[in-house]
Amino acid sequence: MDTVEELRGTYFYKGMFNLTAGELFFFVFLDEAQKQLGVEDVATLALIILGQPTQTTRAKPAGTTKGTSILSANLRVWLKIRVHRWPTLTTESIKGLRFSYVNNLGAFAGRWIPILGIGFIMNDVVQIAWKTTHSYNLIAKEGDKLW
Repeated sequence: MDTVEELRGTYFYKGMFNLTAGELFFFVFLDEAQKQLGVEDVATLALIILGQPTQTTRAKPAGTTKGTSILSANLRVWLKIRVHRWPTLTTESIKGLRFSYVNNLGAFAGRWIPILGIGFIMNDVVQIAWKTTHSYNLIAKEGDKLW
């Protein structure tokens, strides 16, 4: 038998046999996720986590996100460059579908880096879903294909 075959209505895939269509899809998904995810995804997750407002801070006006992130607090110190009202997103500004503006390059970077990380993770999810569906449909018999 090859690494992928159909056998009496079940599937044989990379040493596993008697797999249902759902089980086959699951193992194809695991293979595609393993190929897609790497060390850079761990770094991306770290930046997303470091960008969460977990640190206490001074009193803020009503309607603003409580606290600040480790990333933003440190970047504000390291990148003390004045800018004029650059748009950023915070938890509260996203809820209100509006931008929040900053005058410090470090604050700008501290707020956008986690959002870029979320974009990278979303790209990984889309890539894994697309490749899994494509690979599965190449293997599955006509009645088991997703489209």
